[in-house]
Amino acid sequence: MPTPTKGPRLGGSPAHERLMLANLATSLFEHGRITTTEAKAKRLRPLAEKLITFAKRGDLHARRQVMTTIRDKDVVHTLFAEIGPRYENRPGGYTRITKVGSRKGDNAPMAVIELVEALTVAQQAVGEAERARGTRFASGAGAGAAAAAGEVTADAVETAEGDAEEVVADVFTPDDEVQDDGDVTPEPTAENLAVVDDPALSPEVAAAAAAEVEAAELGDAATAGVDAPGGEAAPDPK
Repeated sequence: MPTPTKGPRLGGSPAHERLMLANLATSLFEHGRITTTEAKAKRLRPLAEKLITFAKRGDLHARRQVMTTIRDKDVVHTLFAEIGPRYENRPGGYTRITKVGSRKGDNAPMAVIELVEALTVAQQAVGEAERARGTRFASGAGAGAAAAAGEVTADAVETAEGDAEEVVADVFTPDDEVQDDGDVTPEPTAENLAVVDDPALSPEVAAAAAAEVEAAELGDAATAGVDAPGGEAAPDPK
């Protein structure tokens, strides 16, 4: 148990204070969150986190150490079977205190103390990556803040850009072969609303075909052959 602070203690005696904190810790582990006065929440926080650290160890000696404070065996089982493994990858900071205003009647400042959520898989991966790199995020609260915020590192951005370049390179240069511009088939050209894509076709014949297509679209099929350069008169449909 942490050393009591100077000044008035909780309750009438040191034994009373220990029992009050034990009851508060039991309720916290049983329900996950409790509402109490701000002074009691601040006194409870170090004791609760110490008990959770014992639960993370999980051995028999740790269980007996917790049993000296928490007398309820069901709560101790929950602490070692559920709460302890939940914070396996979190190096402290298992509780959160939130102020909720004053209590009606005596105007005492109230607060909610609760167990925080466990780290997600993505947050754990980011924290492990930062620790492996040995950056400033690897120490203390920096690693937790970076993991909780889900920050993208510069290495991740460079890796993504490299993958994109490889994909583009695979599209234009398959099998590591440089594609010659002369081997590329030219795009078909559009002349007078007609697409001419045969390279063996002469310009005059292509122009005549384009004129015929344009005239046919306008509904003047008889004039199409006459007006076309180099063309012959179309036969009378009658």
